[in-house]
Amino acid sequence: EVQLVESGGGLVQAGGSLRLSCAASGFTFDDYAIGWFRQAPGKEREGVSCISSSYGGNTYYADSVKGRFTISSDNAKTTVYLQMNSLKPEDTAVYYCAATLSQYYVCSGYGWPQDYWGQGTQVTVSS
Repeated sequence: EVQLVESGGGLVQAGGSLRLSCAASGFTFDDYAIGWFRQAPGKEREGVSCISSSYGGNTYYADSVKGRFTISSDNAKTTVYLQMNSLKPEDTAVYYCAATLSQYYVCSGYGWPQDYWGQGTQVTVSS
C-alpha cells in the first residue's frame, strides 16, 4: 500500500524558513513523481513543485515559489523534501504531497502527480 506522510509544518515569521518532508512507502523509490501542493482557506488547491525520478530528476516550480523553494529527494530515505525560504504570509496553507508511479513522468506544470496523497501539514507564516 502506497503511503505518503508529510511533516515539518509549523508557525514561522515572514522571511523565515521551513523544510517539509514527504516520507514515502509501499513502492519502489525508482520510478515516481512526487509533487507538493497547497491549499489556503477559501482557495483552490495549487501545485507548488514537482520532482521526478526520470530524466536525471527533473523538477518544476510554480512561479509563485520559484527562487524561494527547493524540492529534493533522498532515495535512501525514500523521502522528498521541500525547503521553503523567504516565506511570506501568502504562503500560509495546508501543504500536501502526492505521487504518481511512473517511469517516464516529466514535471512540467501541465500535469501533476496525483494518484496518491498524504494527509497534509499546516504551514502558517505570520507578518
